[in-house]
Amino acid sequence: MAGKIALVTGAAAGIGRAIALRLAEEGASLVIVDIDAGGLAGTEQQIKADGGTVQAITADVTEEAPVKALFQSALAAHGRIDILVNDVGGGQSGHIWEAKVEDWDFIMRLNLRSAFLCTRAAAAHMRERRSGRIVNLSSGAREGTPWTAYYMGNSAYAAAKAAIHGFTRNVALELAEYGVTVNAVAPGPIETERTGPGFRKIEHLEYGPIRATPLRRIGVPADIANAVLYLASDEANYITGTTLAVAGGR
Repeated sequence: MAGKIALVTGAAAGIGRAIALRLAEEGASLVIVDIDAGGLAGTEQQIKADGGTVQAITADVTEEAPVKALFQSALAAHGRIDILVNDVGGGQSGHIWEAKVEDWDFIMRLNLRSAFLCTRAAAAHMRERRSGRIVNLSSGAREGTPWTAYYMGNSAYAAAKAAIHGFTRNVALELAEYGVTVNAVAPGPIETERTGPGFRKIEHLEYGPIRATPLRRIGVPADIANAVLYLASDEANYITGTTLAVAGGR
């Protein structure tokens, strides 16, 4: 990663923060983005404390104008972007019979529209340079998550992450001739500040995440960060259009 410029969205906490820290640890200069200014400042401080280089930009990447300004600022500061990691996502819509249309639209906007807007901006730049790495965050939920479906529902999130899988595959084909790779990482159950309490409430249940995961543990953000690091590295230069499951065998 030495000498690379990496832009990571959703970097204020959890998996996004872990990805940013891991890329910085390997020598990349980071542009970190999130709507949560306080959390983003924490990530920025940690990267600097570890001796890394970082530019923090507070922005809502579900909106077109902020994304345009974000890329203009990053390119003005660094001259190029070598790596884009689309980590922004999440959301809860409940069981299908009680799901609200506004929750469905919000989840699609958060997970899918953000990836589209940032990828479109990065692709235009990377295509001209004939070089670049794009890594999207899908999820094991793209094929349905037993514990979520059974106890909470959330078909909107599953649909959005399945869409990321298809989006990744098609954009990879579009950009292949320009030397730009596009891949995705699909996390299984990962304990973060946000998800940890929920996992502990259901871990004893029949369809709980530990029982449903062959490796019999919930993952940690570093597990995902390491996978992203690989796909963003030169070692993965013959891999594109792939969704890599990091899910303990689920």
